[in-house]
Amino acid sequence: MKSTVPDTTAPYRVLFVCMGNICRSPTAHGVFETMVVRAGLGKRVQVDSAGTHSYHAGATPDARSQEHALKRGYDLSGQRARQLRASDFDDFDLVLAMDWDNLALAQAMCPPQHVRKLRRLAEFFEQHDSAVVPDPYLGGTQGFEDVLDLVEDGCTGLLRHVQQQLRAPWADPE
Repeated sequence: MKSTVPDTTAPYRVLFVCMGNICRSPTAHGVFETMVVRAGLGKRVQVDSAGTHSYHAGATPDARSQEHALKRGYDLSGQRARQLRASDFDDFDLVLAMDWDNLALAQAMCPPQHVRKLRRLAEFFEQHDSAVVPDPYLGGTQGFEDVLDLVEDGCTGLLRHVQQQLRAPWADPE
């Protein structure tokens, strides 16, 4: 008989999703990964990103995303774009879309038993009142700064959520 108690030694896995996986989701990936390491959870939390489309598969994040992120201490240069896979819903504990369109595309490929894993990063905002992280790709410099502001806010709230998940009652009985 399979145990219903979660494996508390397995890492908690978070996947960020946008359209092409070159602007918003790699930015969130880099920001959250940095926050996780700074919180001392680098061995307990794994972070990745993907796109709902394959336009940029294998490409590095957009140069503007990298430039703005680096100014704030986030290095995105080691990331490579990839497309969201059906298996990601099995492999990740939380799949976070950047906007409504990409949420809908991810929902269309998400198996029913994993729908609870699929959310928007905006649900974790603590300071901003926005339903999405807008795509800066066709905009100017300010769009990339705005994305970083939203992503940092969302990742701060997300880190609190993940820390709570790692301290769930089955992992720390009292």
